[in-house]
Amino acid sequence: MGERIGIYPGTFDPITLGHADIIRRGAKLVDRLIIGVTTNISKNPMFSPEERMAMVSREVASLGITNVDIVGFNALLMRFAEKQGASVIVRGLRAVADFEYEYQMAGMNQQINDRVETIFLMADVSLQPIASKLVKEIALFGGDITPFVSPQVREDVVARVKERGQLGDY
Repeated sequence: MGERIGIYPGTFDPITLGHADIIRRGAKLVDRLIIGVTTNISKNPMFSPEERMAMVSREVASLGITNVDIVGFNALLMRFAEKQGASVIVRGLRAVADFEYEYQMAGMNQQINDRVETIFLMADVSLQPIASKLVKEIALFGGDITPFVSPQVREDVVARVKERGQLGDY
């Protein structure tokens, strides 16, 4: 049996402490974990794919995990998984709403390629409420995102909000 390769896909816009927790834990389950940074324009990203990949690379380096690679992709997840030689998709779950969506996605992915298994990791209780979308909303209205992201990601987000002139006055 060869190397077990897992993929943790996402937009990571921005990468949160919750993402970092799933990366840290997911990397223990496989020989190599590929962080698949996807382009999802429907989510109206704050950062470009290149910026997100650089951000994820920096955060992974700070975790000291050596069996993780960061790869950008803009394709069907199961095609990307096949191309990478992956046998596992790693997904994080925060709440019941996540489960319903992820369960449906796992079923669809299984129909596309039943050689790739999806595994779910429950978010750490202290990190469950964290979502990139909410982090961006808080930042856009001038709120403190310190509890949800690393200090460097906080600086990146605050700088982008100021650059776009989107700071709220609430």
